[in-house]
Parts: sequence; structure tokens; C-alpha cells
Amino acid sequence: MLKVIEQSTLDRLASRDGELIEFNGESDHIHVLLSCPPHVAISEFVNALKTNTARILRRDFAPALAAFYCEPVLWSRSYCALSVGGAPLAVLKTYIEQQDRPA
Repeated sequence: MLKVIEQSTLDRLASRDGELIEFNGESDHIHVLLSCPPHVAISEFVNALKTNTARILRRDFAPALAAFYCEPVLWSRSYCALSVGGAPLAVLKTYIEQQDRPA
């Protein structure tokens, strides 16, 4: 399932002149390090990504998800977006790489 989310992220970024720098996740959340041009509204990007991936995951993995989700809601309404203009990318990439990636 994580591969579906990663591919959707890549597709959305490509259509917006963005770049995926690092992607990983745990069983209950994902970490995405990306670069987007200033005209991309992060809130709209995240909303579109969550909508698209939820639709694909419910379509392709409905039986597996049924055991965990009683409601037709896959993502929480919240997200955290941080700007890291001056932080070294190597530190951020290392943090994301070290997350446990579920099978």
C-alpha cells in the first residue's frame, strides 16, 4: 500500500514541477520530504494527495482495509507541513530513511 501512496506522490509532484526527495512511513503515518515551486499551495497538494490515494487504496485493497476501517475514511483530516529552508537536507533525509517501513 505504501508503494501506491509513493507513486501517487511522485505523479502529483511531476504534474506540479515538484520533486520527491525522500519518502517513508510507519504503520500509522508517512513522511514525505519534497520540493515544490512557490506557486504550489501545500494544503491543496496534501488534500489532493490524500483524496487520490484514499480512492485508489479503497478500490484496490478494500478487503484488507475492512479489518481496520469501519468508516469510509482512510486519512485523518490533519497533517503536518514544515518548511525547512535552512536545514540541511541530509539530516531530514536520514530521519525519514530511519523510519520503520511497514511491509
